Amino acid sequence: MYFIDVQGTLIEDNSKLPTRGAVAFIDYLNAHRIPYMVITNSTKNPSDEFLGYLNSIGLNIPRDHYLDPLMLLESHIDKSCKIAAYGSEPFLDVLRSMGYLLDYVAPDVVLVAIKENFLPDEYAQMIEFLLRGGKLIGMHETTLYVKNNKRYPGVGAILKMLEFAASVSYTVVGKPSIAFFDEALGRLSQQTAGVQYRDITIISDDVKGDLIGAQLLGMKGIFVLSGKYRSADEIIPSLKTSERPAEIYADMQAILESL
Repeated sequence: MYFIDVQGTLIEDNSKLPTRGAVAFIDYLNAHRIPYMVITNSTKNPSDEFLGYLNSIGLNIPRDHYLDPLMLLESHIDKSCKIAAYGSEPFLDVLRSMGYLLDYVAPDVVLVAIKENFLPDEYAQMIEFLLRGGKLIGMHETTLYVKNNKRYPGVGAILKMLEFAASVSYTVVGKPSIAFFDEALGRLSQQTAGVQYRDITIISDDVKGDLIGAQLLGMKGIFVLSGKYRSADEIIPSLKTSERPAEIYADMQAILESL
C-alpha cells in the first residue's frame, strides 16, 4: 500500500508533466487493485481542478485516492477568522473562493503558502502580526520550492525563520503533519480495512518535508531523485541514521521495475 507525493515525484517541477514511469506506476496500482493515496501539498488550484489536471496528463487517479491541504483547511481555520495569507496570487484566489476573509490590518491568523518572490516587507508584516498575537499556520512544511531550475526556501524553511524571529510556534495543515497523514490513512482504510501506518510505503522527493515525519509514524520511506535533489549526496549525509529512507530510486520507473 502506498502514499505517493506529486510534485517532483509524479510530475516534474518545471514542465508539470509526468515523470518517467509515473503514469505506468499509477496504472499498475489501479490494475492490480493495490490500495494507495496520492497526497500532495499543492495549494495553487482548487482540489478538484488540480486533480482534473493530473487526470488530463494521464495520471488516472480516482477522486477517493487523492488528498491535498485545501481539503483539510476548514478543520484548522474557521471561516469567521480573519487571515493574513501569503503565497501566490492563485492561492489567494482559492482562499477567497472558499469564503475566507483576507485581512492585512488585524488578522487572527498568519497563513503561509509558497511563492518564489517573497519580499522583505512581507516577512516584516508577518512578524508584526505574529508579535501582536496572530497564530502562525503553514499550508505544508516542504523544505525546498523548485521553479525554473532554481531552488528556493520552502514553506517549512519560512516557518522555521518566523518561529525563530517572533518566538512563536506553528501548526501545519498538509504534509508532514500527523493530522494530514491521519486523514490520508482514514481514506486509505476505505479501500482496505484495518490498514495501519506500518503497512504503508511512502514515496517522495522531499526527505525532510515528507519522509522523516512519515517514518516516525512507522511508514517505510522511498526517496526519489526526480525532484528537489539532484543527487542523494545533497541530503542523505546530513541525516541521522534513523531519518534515512529505506530505499532510494531515480524515479517512479525505477521503482516500478523493482516490483
